[in-house]
Amino acid sequence: MKTIAIINGPNLNLVGRRQPELYGNRSLDDYLRQLVDSMPDVRLTLFQSNHEGDLIDELQRVGFSADGIVLNAGGYTHTSIALADAVAAITAPVVEVHITDITRREPWRRHSMLTAVCRHTIMGHGLDGYRMAVDWLLSCSPA
Repeated sequence: MKTIAIINGPNLNLVGRRQPELYGNRSLDDYLRQLVDSMPDVRLTLFQSNHEGDLIDELQRVGFSADGIVLNAGGYTHTSIALADAVAAITAPVVEVHITDITRREPWRRHSMLTAVCRHTIMGHGLDGYRMAVDWLLSCSPA
């Protein structure tokens, strides 16, 4: 059974309540629970923190054993060299996910510190970007 870790950064716990015009009305927790239920042959682990060090600790914890990682670093996407270094240091392939298309947002959101160290990036597909990332990881990993 494949193990894929889904790691979410700051403020993603507020999706469904935060700026629904950008992120929608559905909670990320509800979406991810449904995603887990829809993929019984995949072990999906879920982690969310508003703290950068916790995200780095989780990447290091799962980054040498998971078959893949889906990472939405939230606002740390644009600022965290430390998260980029953590992704570069681990062996699990990482897919960067953004609910919105960051290239069409405020100028300071358009640059990702993570893109260069991630295997793939999915943005602008709403919550379904998470499923797309898991599918991408499953299609790229050996059986």
